Amino acid sequence: MTIQNTAKSAPTNRAVSGPFDITEVANRSQYANFGALQILPQQDVDIRLEVEDGTNRVVAVTLEYQGSSLQLQAFAAPKSEGLWNDIRAELAASIKAQSGVAEEQIGAFGLELQVRIPLQDADGNIVGNRSGRFLGVDGPRWFLRGLIGGAAIHDPTAASQIEAIFRSVAVDRGSEPVPPRELLTLHVPEGVVTPPRGAII
Repeated sequence: MTIQNTAKSAPTNRAVSGPFDITEVANRSQYANFGALQILPQQDVDIRLEVEDGTNRVVAVTLEYQGSSLQLQAFAAPKSEGLWNDIRAELAASIKAQSGVAEEQIGAFGLELQVRIPLQDADGNIVGNRSGRFLGVDGPRWFLRGLIGGAAIHDPTAASQIEAIFRSVAVDRGSEPVPPRELLTLHVPEGVVTPPRGAII
């Protein structure tokens, strides 16, 4: 029998130090509006949209800074329950089923998941590994997931820099009813021509 852990997982000072709910942001005009994700533009940070094949739906926003990357996705969540504890366990089980490694670590935002996933060629031969750090924060009726890649996986200085970017993000849950775990709507900011898949804007 699977026992669900619906306790919220977030820093105790989240509302003050981030990631923020949009209602906690004093000056929203400073943010670039990607729909559910509000991104604070920062020097030397490139922003890339991840677009779903076939539908052209924006499914993630990736920020790149000095050899590190941070992929962001926001999901609907129940008002009084969290998603990260269960999602973290599911991610770990899925990665281990692929013969990968998934280890829980205490990080700046609570428990995170450090992973290493084997990469295979067309013949099924393992040709390397892909490493990453999954972060998760449960907010008011939303869940924000980050996937860190590059230098910030192991380098403390790079990690601190990319974690500061994650902390600056604001989530706009919206008022429409959305089932828990459903990806919240993302879009290209106004005034920006829709870029090709994976383009940096």
